[in-house]
Amino acid sequence: MKSISLFIVFILVAGFTFAQTRVYNINNYGAKADGKTDNTTAIQTAIDKASANGGGIVLVPAGKFVTGVINLKSDVELHLALNAVLMATTKRIDYGPEKASALINANDQHHIAITGKGTIDGRGEALLKDIYRMLNNGTLQDPEWKTYNDWHQMRPAEDNRPKLILFKNCDKITIKNVTIKNGLCWIQDYRSCTNMIIDSIKVLSNTFLNNDGIDLVDCKNVKLTNSFFNVADDGICLKSYDPHGLCENIYIANCRVRSSASALKLGTGSFGGFKNIKVRNIYVYDTYRSAIALETVDGGLLQDIDIRNITAKNTGNAIFMRLGKRNKNAAPGQLHSVYIGNVKVEVPAGKPDAGYQMDGPPEPFPHNVFPSSITGIPGYHVQDITLENIEINYAGGAKKQRANFNADTLERIPERIANYPEFSMFGELPAWGFYVRHADGIKMKNIKLSYAGTDFRTACIFDDVNGLKLEGIHITKAETLPVMILNKVTNPSVQKMQLPVNAKKAIRMQ
Repeated sequence: MKSISLFIVFILVAGFTFAQTRVYNINNYGAKADGKTDNTTAIQTAIDKASANGGGIVLVPAGKFVTGVINLKSDVELHLALNAVLMATTKRIDYGPEKASALINANDQHHIAITGKGTIDGRGEALLKDIYRMLNNGTLQDPEWKTYNDWHQMRPAEDNRPKLILFKNCDKITIKNVTIKNGLCWIQDYRSCTNMIIDSIKVLSNTFLNNDGIDLVDCKNVKLTNSFFNVADDGICLKSYDPHGLCENIYIANCRVRSSASALKLGTGSFGGFKNIKVRNIYVYDTYRSAIALETVDGGLLQDIDIRNITAKNTGNAIFMRLGKRNKNAAPGQLHSVYIGNVKVEVPAGKPDAGYQMDGPPEPFPHNVFPSSITGIPGYHVQDITLENIEINYAGGAKKQRANFNADTLERIPERIANYPEFSMFGELPAWGFYVRHADGIKMKNIKLSYAGTDFRTACIFDDVNGLKLEGIHITKAETLPVMILNKVTNPSVQKMQLPVNAKKAIRMQ
């Protein structure tokens, strides 16, 4: 973690500055704040002139300015004044005749910024109507939209729905104070970018599916702080699509997240991997899936992850870690050297995001509350995982008619090696607290697990684990013995347990 600390010191001391402070007011280039006029040319002209003159600030003053696709250029800061609204065009053709461009783009640029207390409004609902209009009259092609209906509706492909921000191969980026809302796809997509500060932003988008709040894809040296995300898909998401790339040296702190998917997620795309990721002080609420999801299933590396001080209320799952093999062209990756500490999660029995404009798709089968899980695959184990000072309160209420098997038939739990990683991927599980399989070097210290109501299942199951250290595990109650099952566990160490019955009865080794 030393490299992260050095990086943070550097960016706090050095900061990002622009060589010129000349201001280019878009009104001076013909922009009109009437909420109707297409100001694309005026805004792009201001950006071009600022960049050509050595840099400066392109000012969007107070008012409602409609725009189509614009390209941000080196040494330019796009500043949205208080009460300024940059309104995305609602004409799908304005984003291109085939694959939709993002609204704001930057490719191979440096020293760029989007700042100010104004708003970028994607106007997703109106744009979606125009997309459907074009699809229905045959002026827009999309082979997916009538068949991809896991949400029980027709969904236009992601390529036909514009992102709001897409930066590729850019260096020295600042995104600060702005509100970004109402998109139809990933709200922000930063690909192979370096030296980024993202601070005090608000992302509000429950308009449609795939509305990730922010996606950092193979980015390095990033500081994301003091921000709020309320979105219909993953809140803060790190991905890796370059087999030779990484998300590396990333610091995330002091954020609030509501998501109809997972709040903090590394994956699913995991071709290169993730390294030196530090997360601090995240508050999660009304979130459908996992508070913390760490996934590598495409051959990538996931290591040196340090996550602390997470509070999650009304969230469907606490911790999900998965090493799998979805990529047929690569060997399984590696998931190791992870520390998660000071976490408190409340897991309900119902759907935590129910009632939102665009909530996540329900599970296709009735189920009991899912436990947290840490799983590898046969021959490729998750390694060196430490969980410390964790408290998870489950709703309980499990029903036996939903269980496909009991704790005596662990071999019936499917491996699903190539499946999409998700906390519900194994179906019904015979544990209510933690399920750990195919892992080495698991340390759990000061863990408190409880549930309301009733639950007939075993609290924790460890299956095919080499090197298990349990210290200070507190299970508040149990209706079924054993409380813990250690199946095919070698080199276990169990100390200072607080279990509802005598340890000899509570823990079964087999």
